[in-house]
Amino acid sequence: MWLARRFLSPVVQRSQYVGQSGLFHRPRHGCLPKLEPRYLQCTSCWQSRVPVAGFETLNASITSTSEPCDEANRSLDACYTSDQKDTILQMLNNASPSELAGVKLLRGRKSVNIVEYRTKNGPFKTLESVVNVPLLKHKSAVTVFNSILNPVKRERNVKIQLAKFIRPEVDRSWLEEANAIVSIVCGTNKIAWAHVDREMKVWDWQELECPHFLKGTYLASAYLNDVSAVLKLLPSADFYIIEKSSISVQNTGLFPIMAHMRTVEAMLFSLLEPRNLAQESNIPPKVLNMMRPAVGRHFELMVGDSRASGARVVRQLMSDSVTKEIPRINFPPNLLMKYRNAFQMNSKGEGEELCNALLQAVAFYELLSKSSA
Repeated sequence: MWLARRFLSPVVQRSQYVGQSGLFHRPRHGCLPKLEPRYLQCTSCWQSRVPVAGFETLNASITSTSEPCDEANRSLDACYTSDQKDTILQMLNNASPSELAGVKLLRGRKSVNIVEYRTKNGPFKTLESVVNVPLLKHKSAVTVFNSILNPVKRERNVKIQLAKFIRPEVDRSWLEEANAIVSIVCGTNKIAWAHVDREMKVWDWQELECPHFLKGTYLASAYLNDVSAVLKLLPSADFYIIEKSSISVQNTGLFPIMAHMRTVEAMLFSLLEPRNLAQESNIPPKVLNMMRPAVGRHFELMVGDSRASGARVVRQLMSDSVTKEIPRINFPPNLLMKYRNAFQMNSKGEGEELCNALLQAVAFYELLSKSSA
C-alpha cells in the first residue's frame, strides 16, 4: 500500500499543475472524458488514503457517446458518412427490383414500393426521404441501409437446409427463383391445394371431393379419374409441394390408409412431373415432398408424435390479413368471405385438408427464407 501511494501521489500532483496533459484530465484532442480522482482507505492503518481514477465516470461517458442510429429523434443522414450515404443512395436509385430483393427486408412488396416511389417522385436525395416509401419506417430503413453497406455473401449452389423434410433435395437457387408454388394435401376423401406466390399472397385455395377414394378395392382407373379431375383445376406454378404423411408402417391397422396415401401421392408425382426431363441435371424437379411433422413443428402443432389441428392458426392468419399492416400472408377478399366461417371449433375436422395445404405453403416460404438468412 505504501508503494502504491508513493507511485500515484506524484502523478496526481503533476496532473494538477501541468494543464490538460495530466492523468485525470481530458486530452486536448482525445476522446477520453475527464476523470475525477477518488480515494481508497488504507486497510492497514485506516488513515492514509490512496487516490484512484473514477472509472465509473469513464464507463458512463463512453456509454453516453455511443448513441444508436435507430433512435427516432436522430436524423438518418446523421448516422452515416458521406461515402456511406452515396453508396446507399446509389443502390436505392439504380437497382432493379430483383437486385433490391437481395437486400435484407426488401424482398417482396417493399422492393416494388421503392421502384414505384422513385419512378413517381424522382431519385432519393437524402436517406431521410426513404421513410416516405410505404412499409419502410425508421427502424426498417436502418436495417436496409446497414444491409446495403454490409451485404451477406450467399452461396448459390448449396443444398437447401430444409433437406431434412424436402425431397428430393434441390439447389437452393432453384427454390429462391420460384415465383409461386402450389401446396397439395391429400386426405381420405379429398385433395386440397393452395396457390401462394413469393410475396405471400394467396391466389387460389380450394379442395375437391374424390368419391372413389377408399371405396372398396384400390381400383386404378377410379383413382385416376379422381386425381385427373383435381389436376384439371390446379393452377400453373414453379413447384408443386405435396405433403408427405407420417403414418407409421408398424401400425398395421392404418395400413389401408397408408396404401391409399402412397397411391395418390405416386399418381400426383407421375402426372405433374413433365415428361423426359428427369435426366436433365440443369432442370429442377417440378414436384417435391414436404414432411408433415416439419410443418407441425413450425407452427407448434406437434403433441408428441401427433399433430394437432391447424384450424386455429389458419383463423389467426386470416384475421391478421385484415387487421395487420404487414401480415404473414395476404388473402384476397373473395377467399376471406368464402372461408370466414369454415374453420370453427365445432366443425368436427371439416376443412383440415384446406388448413394443412395453406400452412404447408406458409411454412415452405418462411423456412426457406430463414435458411437463406
